[in-house]
Amino acid sequence: MKTDSKSNHPKTKAAPLKRHPALVPLSQDHHFGLLLCWKIRTGLSLSVSPDRIASYTCYFFDHHLAPHFKGEEAFLFNLLAQKNEKRKEAERQHRRLRRLRIKLEEMPARQAITLGQIEEVLEAHIRFEERDLFPYLQRQLTEEQLKEIQTQLETSHQQVVEQWDDPFWEKRG
Repeated sequence: MKTDSKSNHPKTKAAPLKRHPALVPLSQDHHFGLLLCWKIRTGLSLSVSPDRIASYTCYFFDHHLAPHFKGEEAFLFNLLAQKNEKRKEAERQHRRLRRLRIKLEEMPARQAITLGQIEEVLEAHIRFEERDLFPYLQRQLTEEQLKEIQTQLETSHQQVVEQWDDPFWEKRG
């Protein structure tokens, strides 16, 4: 049995914290964000034209990620102090992703590199929110605050519905 070297106590794995219903729509969005990362990786590995991948990435960002970020910032981040480190990190990651989205269009010669950066930064961001920020929020916020988030998301959140005719990520052969 492994022990914690500092205390010599057996290490126990903490049970994962069940996602509060208020955060489920955002976690579902994260699934589609991770799917975007997979599509970018797959497209690049299949040597698909970066233009095709970039077109889809911009579409997905504008229709799904941008509204998702706006909802998180309006309904979650503002419940934490402005100096809260987790809030600052999440906001920093959102800014970085927005800059990469702009770079994707403004620097077409570097699209493949920028797509790789978007894929890496977005995946790390989603992992941060799912594994760190959301569990933290569930511990810090009151049930009343979580219910208010749930109410706000019920009236403003939109499910991800894809409308894209170029499935570049599908291997054809």
